[in-house]
Amino acid sequence: MKKVLKIVGLVILVIIILIVLIVGFLLIKNYMDSQKPWLEKDYYTQFRSDSELEKKYAGLGGYEVSNETVKSEDKTIGNIRIWYPSEMKNNQDDYPMVVVVNGSNTAALNYEAYFERLASWGFIVVGNDDRQSGIGISTSQTLDYMLEQNQNSNSLFYEKIDTQNIGIAGYSQGGAGAIRAVTECENGSLYKTIFTGSAAHSYLAQMWGGYDASKVSIPWFMTAATGNSDDTGATDATKEWLGVAPLSSLIENYNAMSDNVFKLRARVAGAEHEEMQMKTDGYMTAWMLYQLQGDEEAGKALIGENAEILNNANWQDIEKNE
Repeated sequence: MKKVLKIVGLVILVIIILIVLIVGFLLIKNYMDSQKPWLEKDYYTQFRSDSELEKKYAGLGGYEVSNETVKSEDKTIGNIRIWYPSEMKNNQDDYPMVVVVNGSNTAALNYEAYFERLASWGFIVVGNDDRQSGIGISTSQTLDYMLEQNQNSNSLFYEKIDTQNIGIAGYSQGGAGAIRAVTECENGSLYKTIFTGSAAHSYLAQMWGGYDASKVSIPWFMTAATGNSDDTGATDATKEWLGVAPLSSLIENYNAMSDNVFKLRARVAGAEHEEMQMKTDGYMTAWMLYQLQGDEEAGKALIGENAEILNNANWQDIEKNE
């Protein structure tokens, strides 16, 4: 009997060791995967559009780009990652800035090519490695850090940020985080404009504190995908999965916002949730160029009754008040 118990004990021990090894392997693999880029360096070359301005602004701009990574004292943020026009180091100019809020389980390190491409249009672009950004706090802290650098004579960014022209862009959970950063954080009033890609609908966003779209008082370009991942066609969020950003949520947010502020809602035709970053790049960039740099050509993509987006087969369900 003792021999049998000993054998059973050994078998159990071996099983436990195997489980520990498997769990350890999976944890290590998950960590390694989380550090990998999920956007190719030239990802934007894969984008297709028959519309001239969308195609133009989805590509590279005319600025060479440099970057800097700063380790944050906040473990949630991890690292603050900054991309900027290389010429900034050798002139006295200041540059508009775009703060980017990550989607769920995504860090800025996973899509560095996105930041580099946007910075090539003349922006300082900043993000962090917070993988759960929906509350908006880490974004607010990242903005505070950059504003401190703008006043620090020993910093590369000393007097290089145009503090009158700061935008924010967020995707998925990060869309909810961007709305909260603008409306709930003390420094939210410093943002001049907001772009959201498939921002989590208001009921889903309650897990990060929720948001009130009626509090947004700056120009807002809100987008979503038409695919099932964003819109299942269900109508009752308390009983069914609606998708991340159904058309109803865009309409709800659009209608909640004041008509006295420029607002634009649109969906990317035939797109799924995970494609939104690449497929909105062109008009997101045009939006930031118009709002933060006053670029009139970029504005033609989105502004007025002849705006390019209105006749672009890549987009549908468009409503705007300018």
